[in-house]
Amino acid sequence: MLSMYLDTITPPDLTWQEQALCAQTGAEFFFPEPGSSVREAKRICGLCPIRSACLEFALAHDERFGVWGGLSEKERQALRRTAP
Repeated sequence: MLSMYLDTITPPDLTWQEQALCAQTGAEFFFPEPGSSVREAKRICGLCPIRSACLEFALAHDERFGVWGGLSEKERQALRRTAP
């Protein structure tokens, strides 16, 4: 019975991540220790051609950690609160 449900689950298309600049740099920029600067991650995101796809993914999947699409956790949380 469970296999019937598993057959209908389609994983999200993550091919956009292959083009992401963050995939070519270290994760430490995008998932810094608490209290550390996210300035470098935001700089890299600002140059990334798929920044909007990244942010859209983070918002759709309620990513709570790290910098996604150029926004920190707090910035994404604020964006969610103001979204209609």
